[in-house]
Amino acid sequence: MSAQLISHSEDLQRLLDEGVVMEVKNNFLIIHRIPYLNSKKEIQYGALVSNLQVSGQSTIKNPEHSVYFAGELPCRINGTPFTSILAGSKTHVIAGDFEVNHHFSSKPKPHGYTDYYHKMKTYITMITAPAKAVDETVTEKGQQILQTSDESIFKYMDTNSSKPELGVLSEVFKKQKIGIIGLGGTGSYILDLVSKCPVKEIHIYDGDWFYNNNSFRAPGAASIEDLIVPQRKVDYLKKIYSNMHKGIEAHPVYITSENINELINYNFVFISIDKGSVKKAIIQFLEKNKISFIDVGMGVNNNKGALTGLLRVTTGTPGKTNHIWDKGYMSFSEDLENDYDSNIQIAELNSLNAALAVIKWKKLLGYYHDRTGEYNMFYRINANKIQNDDN
Repeated sequence: MSAQLISHSEDLQRLLDEGVVMEVKNNFLIIHRIPYLNSKKEIQYGALVSNLQVSGQSTIKNPEHSVYFAGELPCRINGTPFTSILAGSKTHVIAGDFEVNHHFSSKPKPHGYTDYYHKMKTYITMITAPAKAVDETVTEKGQQILQTSDESIFKYMDTNSSKPELGVLSEVFKKQKIGIIGLGGTGSYILDLVSKCPVKEIHIYDGDWFYNNNSFRAPGAASIEDLIVPQRKVDYLKKIYSNMHKGIEAHPVYITSENINELINYNFVFISIDKGSVKKAIIQFLEKNKISFIDVGMGVNNNKGALTGLLRVTTGTPGKTNHIWDKGYMSFSEDLENDYDSNIQIAELNSLNAALAVIKWKKLLGYYHDRTGEYNMFYRINANKIQNDDN
């Protein structure tokens, strides 16, 4: 992605052609070997870092105006710091392992920077001028470090994560191998949300076919061509979400005793199925093998002409599954009274159930702060009320 982005972006290519020591990594543009003066009037070398804003395969015009700097606070020739452009000093980790120490903000009037060449050259000139005045042989040019390997699991840049103070949070996802069992209404929305996280792998299991009724409960909008020739739910959904995420694997089968051992490969499993006996076997397997999971459920009934009921999110982690067996939060019966399967259109309930499950998963990873630590949650539709249990 890095080399392709540069080849499609005239501003980045100009920087590269001029010989700056440039790297594109995890949605950041890093220019190394920037000479500057410190407060002792000594020549040091640091790095300028900018988040990258892209559209498709190329950078956008008029990028955001601030940059980050790795190193001591650069100073003028008399040893006084560049406080006029300093927006703050705080150490952040970006792109997995790269530290930046200062935040600079300088916006040319009246319209800002035309492109990344204009932006980075302006900051380079400003910061390096004192060092070059002391020693005219110093330069920001050198052996190029163009990063051509693509470490991202996404097929295009996730520019939402291009902030040092936020990018480190995404690191919690990168080694995760996720299983999603059941790709009906709620399961397909779980996939929609998880596929936007930089998890390593997403394995989706469902042996059912994708028909008209499914399209009204799934995210997005299936075309008539998607429905004319029947296809498995997981194959349809993989085709859609592989446009963004590289790590999606479709398994057009149900989980049975013959393939349940595949779940041992995953860090976390979402369960979104109705068949009680199968769900029970899956949970017992995950419990035995100390694999964390979330089971979602929905009960919807017609009450005098209006739908009511509840959504459920039940969590299990190694050492904490007793509530599943002792508290009766979920039923493993095969004959539940439920109007859910009568093809009522309740995509908003499916999406809400999925969102609540994914939020809880992110809390378990430490991405979101978790104040209550509940292991079971109900949302009651008619009361618009969330009830937390087993805190």
